[in-house]
Amino acid sequence: MWNNDGISGGNDYYYAAGVSLKQLIFNFGKTNAQIKMQKFNKISAEFDLEYTNLKTAYDVKSAYYGVLAAKALVDVAKSNLEINKRQYEQIKAYFEEGLKSRIDFVNAEVNLSNSQIELIAAQTAYENTLIKLNNSMYVAYAPAYSIKNTESFNLKEDWTDVKFLNIGNYKKLEEEINKSDDTKDVEPLNYTTADSPTLTSKVEKNDILENYVFKPLGLSFEEALDRARDGRPDFKSYLAAKEAMEEALKYAKKEYLPDISAQAGYTIRESDAPTSNSFNYGATLDLSSINIMKTKYKVDEAKTQLDIAEENLNLIEKNIFFEVQDAYINMVQLEKQIPLYQKRVQQALENFELADGRYGVGLSDFIELQDSRSQYLNAQQEYVQTIYNYNIAKSKLEVAMGEI
Repeated sequence: MWNNDGISGGNDYYYAAGVSLKQLIFNFGKTNAQIKMQKFNKISAEFDLEYTNLKTAYDVKSAYYGVLAAKALVDVAKSNLEINKRQYEQIKAYFEEGLKSRIDFVNAEVNLSNSQIELIAAQTAYENTLIKLNNSMYVAYAPAYSIKNTESFNLKEDWTDVKFLNIGNYKKLEEEINKSDDTKDVEPLNYTTADSPTLTSKVEKNDILENYVFKPLGLSFEEALDRARDGRPDFKSYLAAKEAMEEALKYAKKEYLPDISAQAGYTIRESDAPTSNSFNYGATLDLSSINIMKTKYKVDEAKTQLDIAEENLNLIEKNIFFEVQDAYINMVQLEKQIPLYQKRVQQALENFELADGRYGVGLSDFIELQDSRSQYLNAQQEYVQTIYNYNIAKSKLEVAMGEI
């Protein structure tokens, strides 16, 4: 500080300068409580960010599995279209030779049209799942790309065009046709495509089971719950928030107490008289900031905030238990269902093969053939959907355990 008090009398003048220092010595832990409160608030915010990242990762994984499922259903739809194409060609040839009725030929045309529509719908659904995946990754104007299978969603080794395998060879049917007197000039029906050998049967399959290996997670409910208690960032955020409220209450209670400070100063004065200087020090007890009623309400508010934080912590702990329980039950049930659906696809395929053979030799009608084809198609679609549901349930369990 520099002072100039002006001129007094003739030539009397003086200059004075001084410096002082004030240091808080003790405030009964109020500063420490404030520091800890802000520290716990920062920790809580960091866990909130981690939980947001966890939810974002789940959204991406969910969309990713949706693309895999949609692509598998496109392959199933392609297989179904190929089946209907070849059945149409077969029945058309039989109809022209008088071996099958016109109603079978018309129904084959309808089935072919329906399978074309279903393939378009499956391809549209696949494109929509790609859009959803891009959206979950916040990627606009994404270039064309393909995705790989995961360990728990490995219906095929890679997502190339589907290959249809020849699973039937009805030479007996050809022999029966050639033996017939009224159809002795009928040529065997052979069809060749780029994806299959010369076929005498119109029954083909998209072998979605060939490369699929299912491995259950192998985790008990108690283990999952323990991992959730240790790993859930939102639980840790509520815990940090509770600790912050505890420090806030400590601070509010200590506002009843004064601040103790130390003060020291040094002053120098120069004038016509001899130069003088002085040094002073002392301690102060600050009671000016104490407002008893205001502090009381702050303490009451801090207690309420702490009660809310404790209740939130109690609720999140229960919610975690129920989330883990729900996700775990769903995952385990689907783990049990997948082998059954897998077997169902195999059984439906075998039934379809038998129905195709019976229809070819006239032992069954077109309705039985199409029922078996529909059962095979539905079995494949439900199998893919079950695998998708399992992966979603598994991802939900991972989120419930606080894992990405």
